[in-house]
Amino acid sequence: MKRIFYWCVLTLIVLATASFCAAQKNASTEKIVADLEQQWLKSQQNNDVSIVEPLLADKLVDTERDGKVFDKTRLLADAKAMKYSSAEYYDLKVTVFGNTAIATGGFRGKGTDASGKPFDSNVRWTDTWMKMPNGKWQCIATQATPAT
Repeated sequence: MKRIFYWCVLTLIVLATASFCAAQKNASTEKIVADLEQQWLKSQQNNDVSIVEPLLADKLVDTERDGKVFDKTRLLADAKAMKYSSAEYYDLKVTVFGNTAIATGGFRGKGTDASGKPFDSNVRWTDTWMKMPNGKWQCIATQATPAT
């Protein structure tokens, strides 16, 4: 009976330790992805596409607020054409699912678009990040919806 009791206690300790380690790993991944999102924001604040380019997977899927779907090349071309006078995130959250993470938040920005027309943007966005075989996290999908 003692042997069964000790086996149960040992099993509980192992499970608790594994759960704690998984929670720690998720917290670390959440910070990594949140930091990558901040780099993306910095690229907008500085009007510098070179900051965000390496964060985006080659096969990135970009769903715009008007429902149009673009690839990485088009997203970067549009980003180069935009000139932000202000850009900020709000309500940034990251949820981890193994080697995938979902980042959500809000974005407010002002500036001029490719045609020089002023814009004032407020959107909710969702970015899907994946840990690539080389160990780097990259955004594989991004989507924005107008917020009121």
